[in-house]
Amino acid sequence: MPLDRATRDHLERSGSLTAPRVHEVGAAPARAGMTARQLSDPPGPAVARVVDTTTRVDGGRITLRWLLPRRAQGAPAPAVLVYLHGGGWVLGELTGFEGTARRLAVGCDCEVVVVDYRLAPEHPYPAAVDDAWRALLAVRQARPGRRLIVAGDSAGGNLAAALALRAKAAGIELAAQVLIYPVVDADFHRPSYRDPQNQLMLDAAAMRWFWDQYVPDEAARRHPDAAPLHAADHRGLAPAIVLTAEHDVLVDEGEAYVAVLRAAGVPVAHRRFAGQMHGFLGMPNLPGSARALAFIGEQITALLAGRPLDDAGQEGHTP
Repeated sequence: MPLDRATRDHLERSGSLTAPRVHEVGAAPARAGMTARQLSDPPGPAVARVVDTTTRVDGGRITLRWLLPRRAQGAPAPAVLVYLHGGGWVLGELTGFEGTARRLAVGCDCEVVVVDYRLAPEHPYPAAVDDAWRALLAVRQARPGRRLIVAGDSAGGNLAAALALRAKAAGIELAAQVLIYPVVDADFHRPSYRDPQNQLMLDAAAMRWFWDQYVPDEAARRHPDAAPLHAADHRGLAPAIVLTAEHDVLVDEGEAYVAVLRAAGVPVAHRRFAGQMHGFLGMPNLPGSARALAFIGEQITALLAGRPLDDAGQEGHTP
């Protein structure tokens, strides 16, 4: 179906389609622009507490932002969701993604930890995935016995998928992996990359540029830490909640990953959101964002209650 009306109106009002692209302006201006746009959105619901901690990584320390949902009598949340933000491994920071984290904390009734991983090109691969792994281990140590979920959007979805693979190899049980229009491959020849209707907030040229900043060595782009689709064995991975957007250069690889996970026997709940573009979940003024958050919350609630994922929506796309 065509791009939905609310999204078309948003693009026209914001001038996003005529603004210079990230690969045209460079990392620093693009970072500032992204955060400014995010901070102009509604701030997200209230939570009980927001706390920053740090954890050691190679060459320094990174910040983890903990968001605790309000719960009756201060009872602990049933799970901790480690969130890796999007931005092509180049853009994004804690403040800009706090609104999304708040919505996840409330909608999923989980404690959410946003990871301020180091960015490319200053810190190329494998810095981001190594930082994400150190963050997951730190959260596990800080919350012994609590159920763990990894989640992320776009490049953050790439990191979350890589963490799920690492966790399996390390014998660490995850309750779920939530992959929101994830990057899982560096194949720019898929039809979704060539479709002119998909060249919106994220286009093919920008995605190539992001890969060049993060993994300049093309041979390394087939390593599972960089491209989880290329892992030798996907069996035994955590249950996956996967969201894709119809008008997104990444839709084909995201759905290829869904097929690979299913073939490996991994429980999967997948929803393709029709009429939506890349990044829509992080745009709270778009109706599709609320629907996506509700879908994630429903699936996490089911998993934590011991119920199976609901995959009925895999063919009946959200209108």
